[in-house]
Amino acid sequence: MLIALGVTGGIGAYKAVEVARRLQTHGHEVVAVMTANALRFVGPVTFEAITRRAVITDQFSPGANADIEHIALASTIDLLLIAPATANILGKLANGIADDFLSTLYLATRAPVLVAPAMNTLMFAHDAVRSNLDRLAARGVRFVEPGEGYLACGWIGKGRLAEPDEIVAAAEAMLTPSGPLSRRRVLVTAGPTQEDLDPVRYVGNRSSGRMGFALASEAGRRGADVTLVVGPTTLEPPPVRELVRVRSAAEMHDAVVGRASDMDVVVMAAAVADYAPVVHASEKLPKDAESLTLVLKKTPDILAELGRRRVSSGLGPVLVGFAAETDHLVSRAAAKREAKHVDFIIANDVSQPGAGFDSVTNQVTIIGPNGVEALPLQSKARVAMAILDRVESLLASWTATSSSNT
Repeated sequence: MLIALGVTGGIGAYKAVEVARRLQTHGHEVVAVMTANALRFVGPVTFEAITRRAVITDQFSPGANADIEHIALASTIDLLLIAPATANILGKLANGIADDFLSTLYLATRAPVLVAPAMNTLMFAHDAVRSNLDRLAARGVRFVEPGEGYLACGWIGKGRLAEPDEIVAAAEAMLTPSGPLSRRRVLVTAGPTQEDLDPVRYVGNRSSGRMGFALASEAGRRGADVTLVVGPTTLEPPPVRELVRVRSAAEMHDAVVGRASDMDVVVMAAAVADYAPVVHASEKLPKDAESLTLVLKKTPDILAELGRRRVSSGLGPVLVGFAAETDHLVSRAAAKREAKHVDFIIANDVSQPGAGFDSVTNQVTIIGPNGVEALPLQSKARVAMAILDRVESLLASWTATSSSNT
């Protein structure tokens, strides 16, 4: 496969040479794209000797068709890998600034993108950088987290470019997913349900489907065979193997329960209505009276039913549920996890700014087999990555236990 290796101006640029070499030993072709500041740290001849390809350093190199070279390369590469990625290039990518070959290539390509940030500790922790990372993650960009230790600036902390082996392993995982979710069957629910009162009105909630869509998209990137069951939403769903559109809690129940036994993982991210009108009027209800009394009935608890089935049979998928709360977050979510016999409950306080329905960010607490883990406010794409990291760890441990018992 052909990989474009973007190299930006940081001391970690010397590691990019080894990254290029190791990618080649894995059978990939590499073309290096160096920014002007990268040339201050490593010469292009070094990369040319390693890759046996001309290094791209100038967006406006002389020659026929040189001005559209970024378009030609964008359409042929299988992966865009940027290592090291400075705060400057992260800002350009996140905000659509295309003032050199590398930033223009990012906008032009539809290949997957992997970024290995490297910078001073305080820079990496700055709100502007974190915001840019979240924005890129929401677009599907993947990251190799920087390491901790002594930095070239003299500081000690997080910001050092990841080691070449880590970067190459992450690139391999994107090109040929082989992790615990690869080829696994994953069902994700997303969005609200709408419980009809009459042909015009319904009882619903403010869920947009963003969290479920982020999970479905991330599972697909990890090689999973994804089924997405989605309630009414105006957002465009990600590409999946099977898309099932439903409206009511009853329809979502039938769609999920009918497929769950064939799944390895079920993630219930949808905001399913807890109650529905007992009577669905066939004609629009008049508004003559000063008040209207609605009689509601409880809808089936899909996650609890899946948990009960797993307990009774001893078999079943990894179960992940969500708990939207406004107080007593951890205690209520932990009680739900215990009562519903699920592996993970993802709890979030929807009263907090940036963590409620229809938000592009979320702040969650993951309650699972290893205890309680609070995550910071971040994009829903990055939350999805964190959740599926834990799901993969659990799947890997189940596989190891099964092999040991065998």
